[in-house]
Amino acid sequence: MVRQKAAVTLKPAKTNFMQDSAQPFLRWAGSKKKLLPKLSLFYDGKNERYVEPFVGSGTLFFKVRPKKAVLGDVNRELISTYREVKYRLPGLLNELRKLKKSKRLYNELRKRDPRTMTRAERAARFIYLNRFCFNGIYRTNLAGRFNVPYSGEKTGNLPTEEMLSKCARRLRNSKLIAGDFDETLKQVRVGDFVYMDPPFFVKRRRVFREYQSTPFSTVDIARLRCWIEKLDKRGISFVVSYAKCKEAKDLARGFNVKQVSVNRSVAGFTARRSRALELIITNVAPKEES
Repeated sequence: MVRQKAAVTLKPAKTNFMQDSAQPFLRWAGSKKKLLPKLSLFYDGKNERYVEPFVGSGTLFFKVRPKKAVLGDVNRELISTYREVKYRLPGLLNELRKLKKSKRLYNELRKRDPRTMTRAERAARFIYLNRFCFNGIYRTNLAGRFNVPYSGEKTGNLPTEEMLSKCARRLRNSKLIAGDFDETLKQVRVGDFVYMDPPFFVKRRRVFREYQSTPFSTVDIARLRCWIEKLDKRGISFVVSYAKCKEAKDLARGFNVKQVSVNRSVAGFTARRSRALELIITNVAPKEES
């Protein structure tokens, strides 16, 4: 693989920016794709900026197409990949073209230390592993190495140049933050809309929550509760999606709550998937459903 010496700037798209639809180019455990018809009702497009501190695959962000955004995540590899898509897409595309779907290559890339790779190679590796891993899960061992097994036979192909180009245009007016949700929420100001989809911490049942080296915990839920109180006092619109559980009641107390049913599982097997209840916690009145 050839080391990139300079960034390549994308030319402005001719497509009308606000009408240029984009689909997420990443798979992600816990994605809110099936809740989009409900979640999108809370965003009316009149806010100055869209803020999402647990961005993951950015499902709602790409759906609502905000004019400006602040996107954050504790997963630094994820944010680095978004930066390559935003700023240096041609170099990333060159690296992706070299990668063919195979279990052998998957295992080879999984073993590689991303710190030894160029930015473009590193982002291509992240997208490749994400596309062909088991159920879109991001998980690392104690040494920080990605350790999710291959499952590429049922995951489709790598994202196309067209898909990534559309995502690059959507990211153009977005600020990207690699860090704890606290770092992103410190950027919030009056006039913003904040969407939060934190990892679920549910004591009574097993759910996937290891999106970082330290799993989401009751301490994090308490911190998040403090933040939504701060946002509400400042008159800032927010929406939180969370599993229906005792922990969610702590988050929801005193705010509007809408209960929704969704297929939710990271088991990876259709027969083991089931309907789960989630809560949408907010201080925003939703638009009318069409």
